[in-house]
Amino acid sequence: MRAAKLSSSMISRVAYDEAESVLSIWFKDSGRYVYSGVPEAIYEGLRKAPSAGRFFNDCIKRRFPCRPDPERRKFRPRFSG
Repeated sequence: MRAAKLSSSMISRVAYDEAESVLSIWFKDSGRYVYSGVPEAIYEGLRKAPSAGRFFNDCIKRRFPCRPDPERRKFRPRFSG
């Protein structure tokens, strides 16, 4: 697994699992999403892109199967009573 922090207004970090061809992206506003079947060249392109957000929109979004982080829990308010 390889990982990198990005200086992007949209994406905080990325990780890539070469054995599974899985790309994880941590979005600043919505948390981690996992993309399947992603070639290593796409991960490298995202890491090196002048605009990670633009690269994501042009080359990743809606092009690979995606799911939210399976360990992410939605916020639920607590009620006392």
